[in-house]
Amino acid sequence: MTIHNEAKLEDIAKVVLMPGDPLRAKYIAENFLEDYRLVNSVRNILTYTGKYKGKEITVMASGMGMPSMGIYAYELYKFYDVDYIIRIGSCGAYAEYLDLLDVILVDKSYNEGNFAKTMTNEECHIVSGTEEVNNIIEETAKEKNEKCVKANIVCAECFDIYVNDIERYIERMPKEKNIAGIEMESFALFYTAKQLGKKAACLLTVVDTYLESKKQSLTPEQRQNSLNNMIKLALDSSLKLK
Repeated sequence: MTIHNEAKLEDIAKVVLMPGDPLRAKYIAENFLEDYRLVNSVRNILTYTGKYKGKEITVMASGMGMPSMGIYAYELYKFYDVDYIIRIGSCGAYAEYLDLLDVILVDKSYNEGNFAKTMTNEECHIVSGTEEVNNIIEETAKEKNEKCVKANIVCAECFDIYVNDIERYIERMPKEKNIAGIEMESFALFYTAKQLGKKAACLLTVVDTYLESKKQSLTPEQRQNSLNNMIKLALDSSLKLK
């Protein structure tokens, strides 16, 4: 147990799926897991452990933003001996080749801020997901004949919709990083996994597009109900993780 997690060590599986929203964790447990049980509700960060096609899986919310993700990922890796965390979330896209509801597999996560410097005194602004896990997710997507675009993402400290000048923000991103979109948690997850010798991946569904030629966004209800393909891809990929 930790001050943020009342689950016992044996309550948490070696593979954890992490949506941001606690209600999405509840939705996944109720719709995809068998024999699931609630193992944590501290601060309403709902956490469920159950079985998917016979394999024990935990689904835990991360909350929003890097500080929240950093806390829960660190504790899962360090104190619950979790081996793998797969973030499943949403993002805004600003690459021509991305459309609403496309699923992105994050290759590298770029961050302008000081998460790494605060944690380890290291000047680090880009970090990769675990290649082994990404390869398994890509392989699984091909087997399922589902589109899954591998791309780099920027991990921001401010919710993109509230950025004063999103076009200027996008222009500021280093062109050589080939950044395709924006979200708020992946850098903290990848960097924490790297520091603790653990494994991490991030799948994102595009819910907003920022290019003038295709500017669109999903309603809150559509955001809640449109992520099933990504969820199933993460779950099926989890079956291959040893």
